[in-house]
Amino acid sequence: MRVGYLRVSFPIRPVYKYLPSYILTSFFSFFASLAVRLCGCVGSRQGIVNRSAGMTMGSEMEADIDDLPKNPANYMALTPLWFLDRAALVHPNRLSVVHGPRRFTWAETYRRCRRLASALAARSIGPGCTVAVIAPNIPAIYEAHFGVPMAGAVLNTVNIRLNAATIAFLLGHSSAAVVIVDQEFFTLAAEALQIIADEKKGAFKPPLLIVVGDETCDPRALDHALRKGAIDYEKFLESGDPDFAWKPPKDEWQSIALGYTSGTTSSPKGVVLHHRGAYLMALSCALIWEMNEGAVYLWTLPMFHCNGWCYAWTLAALCGTSICLRQVAAKAVYSAIAKQGVTHFCAAPVVLNSIVNAPPSDAILPLPRVVHVNTAGAAPPPSLLAEMTKLGFRVTHTYGLSETFGPSVVCAWKPEWDLLPLDERARVHARQGVRYVGLEGVDVVNLKTMAPVPADGTTLGEIVMRGNVVMKGYLKNPKANAETFAHGWYHSGDIGVKHPDGYIEVKDRAKDIIISGGENISSLEVESILYVHPAVLEVSVVARPDEQWGESPCAFVTLKDGVDPSNEQALAEDIIKFSRAKMPAYWVPKSVVFGPLPKTATGKIKKHELRAKAKAMGPVKKSRL
Repeated sequence: MRVGYLRVSFPIRPVYKYLPSYILTSFFSFFASLAVRLCGCVGSRQGIVNRSAGMTMGSEMEADIDDLPKNPANYMALTPLWFLDRAALVHPNRLSVVHGPRRFTWAETYRRCRRLASALAARSIGPGCTVAVIAPNIPAIYEAHFGVPMAGAVLNTVNIRLNAATIAFLLGHSSAAVVIVDQEFFTLAAEALQIIADEKKGAFKPPLLIVVGDETCDPRALDHALRKGAIDYEKFLESGDPDFAWKPPKDEWQSIALGYTSGTTSSPKGVVLHHRGAYLMALSCALIWEMNEGAVYLWTLPMFHCNGWCYAWTLAALCGTSICLRQVAAKAVYSAIAKQGVTHFCAAPVVLNSIVNAPPSDAILPLPRVVHVNTAGAAPPPSLLAEMTKLGFRVTHTYGLSETFGPSVVCAWKPEWDLLPLDERARVHARQGVRYVGLEGVDVVNLKTMAPVPADGTTLGEIVMRGNVVMKGYLKNPKANAETFAHGWYHSGDIGVKHPDGYIEVKDRAKDIIISGGENISSLEVESILYVHPAVLEVSVVARPDEQWGESPCAFVTLKDGVDPSNEQALAEDIIKFSRAKMPAYWVPKSVVFGPLPKTATGKIKKHELRAKAKAMGPVKKSRL
């Protein structure tokens, strides 16, 4: 016996599996209490019962005033699936999902999700299975966020802009048992499955293939998929029970979703998310965004991106209405605001840029109401935030990653900022901010020592997070998990600073920092200044090899409509001259390249492609002067 805890062995293993859990819990609680009394260790953190886990022997336990155990009446695993059950009860006739001429109520959506879960379960799709969905923002992908986990399976929403080879990797890596695909992307899915079949030869068992028809699209694509043997989604739902008695997960650590990183430098990594985090993030999303009951939400953000930042589940919690947008364009956004009562939407800065620069024929102004916008995915330049504010949008700036269930840090607005001049207001608004209420920790730390950096707004460090809205880990990738969770934090790979008020600000991805003559240059800061130039619509700055300085900034620029592109040399000189007047000399781009910028499906600029182009251009020659 050691002072502070007592090791006790009980010969109960032969009958353990036959006893009800509440009896076992009470049994262990009694002996835990006895052990505490015998050892006189009321203040000890050691014990034989872990109240957070129920009855794990030998784990840590904090002292408490009681020995009351969990039981089915006071403890259930957290899951966002109950939100749908409640929405159907409270507002059965309120619109849940709208897509063109199709309209569903919450009662109908609940029945359809239960049909989906039932149909999957009838085909032995449940715990341990992955269901992939390849679709834009249509009702079926919304329904999958509930129907798939209601069957106990894990949802994998796939980026529709990936090529067949990459999708083949995702489907193979996740061992997808079912593929639900929109009719427009059936050929893409078929190509991906053929790649897997060719690689595995006779060992390949093809997944169940289900095609979703869309009456707003050419029906020939659906007919083609059905002729190839795919099951019609609506027919599949009809085979399910609308009153299916789905069961919540027994453990909130159970996986609910799988999403893949972009894989710009290596194979994509599978980000595994749990029910607990999805529940907490769904509620946090509403709290940080003034999102009220009955909100009308426009799906400009793809639901395949971080599960739509968890808003698929948030909208059920709020009994709100989803307006699906199959293809995102500024005209469609303005139209939905004017005609469908949209109150909220999420968008990457590239989408906001298109809204700000929409031609007068597409923009319906003034706005009929205040429209709340949540932007993340890339750091928005202050000038863009200022322009959105002028148009009447109320922008909330957030930051996060796939590994943190989407945005998990917010630039929480302070009333005193309303008194600032517009430019200064936009500058403080462009910072990433503070943690969501559902995230327990965020900090900026020294990359070598892990010590927090000073809150001086200048000392660079890595942004790290920890808490209940951090992923379980990367699927089948222990090496990456060891690296990303080192020292008890999730390492974002983003470089930032901490301001005196505690707000953090991203300065760059670690790999995007430009090192020129030994000085670190934030590409984001250079871009923020270049966005103010009257000819610049979009800009991305990357490192280009430099004979004298090692690296120097290279700006890739897309010009605004109406700017004459015929004399690129003069435009480049004007941008460089503008830069010299606005930024330190070593920040000034030494080269400017014009043209469209490559982007991901969520609007992020593919900097790795631009870095490759800059490298292929060869080094900037050393001045002979």
